[in-house]
Amino acid sequence: MKNAAMLRCLLAIGFIGAASAARSDGAGDPTPFASTDGQYFDKAGNPTFKIEKDGTVDWYTFIGYRMYGANCLQCHGPDALGSSYAPSLVDSLKSLTTQQALGAIIGGKRDVTASQDLVMPTFGENKNVMCYLNPIYVYLRARSDGALGRERPTKHEDKPADWDKTIDACFS
Repeated sequence: MKNAAMLRCLLAIGFIGAASAARSDGAGDPTPFASTDGQYFDKAGNPTFKIEKDGTVDWYTFIGYRMYGANCLQCHGPDALGSSYAPSLVDSLKSLTTQQALGAIIGGKRDVTASQDLVMPTFGENKNVMCYLNPIYVYLRARSDGALGRERPTKHEDKPADWDKTIDACFS
């Protein structure tokens, strides 16, 4: 029941439903095509970022930066550049589709070779990750595409009107 409720919540707020078409060249063109409640999507329906010429980022990219720091930095390093423990997500997202990237976050991943055993735990039950899944992905996509530098975004769009309500619903 707990998993079903979490899945319904995520689908209702669009955190999984936007992961669409599989491509072999990563997520494809990140140009925003549509927007709903402060979240941007590319032509394929994948979550994407929007960064203005003056450096203003969309809300999802900004929150994704913060939540990456809270949940992913300890393994994947500052700015998603990797560490001795986990790979660079900036590099990994260049070849992963949106579905593959979100699937690795939700379900975990294990790569075993003769020289190493790399394991990413599942985060499908972790609301601190799942309730911010799209923002984390959007931040990583912006970093991977070279649209966002290593620094903390200093300017961002306003918080969407229903943001707090959406997050509260996900956590309840």
